[in-house]
Amino acid sequence: MPADEFKVLKDIGVLPSTEGSEIRFSIDEYRGYKYGSIRKYLKRESYSGPTRAGITMSRDIVSGVLGVLSKLPKNPSPSDEMELGKFAKRPGLSVVARLTVYQGSTGIDLREWQEDVAYKGWTKRGIRLPFEQVDKIIEFLKKMREQMPGSDN
Repeated sequence: MPADEFKVLKDIGVLPSTEGSEIRFSIDEYRGYKYGSIRKYLKRESYSGPTRAGITMSRDIVSGVLGVLSKLPKNPSPSDEMELGKFAKRPGLSVVARLTVYQGSTGIDLREWQEDVAYKGWTKRGIRLPFEQVDKIIEFLKKMREQMPGSDN
């Protein structure tokens, strides 16, 4: 198997999403680097597999996201859109955790924010998770962190 090939090392858990799709939590490897992944997968007759919607995180970022999600109120107000935390991925690129409201539904948005000479703003890389599943999300992130190599600073 070529060293630059993507592979799933360990499936952590699955959240049901819209009809014909699901959100998978896993530990993946690409070019020898292991990371936590949250990605939307389609399950249809014409195509079953990963989509581009998703985010990858180091163990330290997974720990940071876990920390902010653990402090969330159980029933946030629909007007409680807020940034929960920003975690450096590499110079000029961060993962931002936000509580968002879209079409009356509260969600947890994990998205990359780029800030460098060429561009400042949101990238296409990210995923929105259903807030009503926050306990399951925290459970999956804890399992992910336990099984990932890394420091936690």
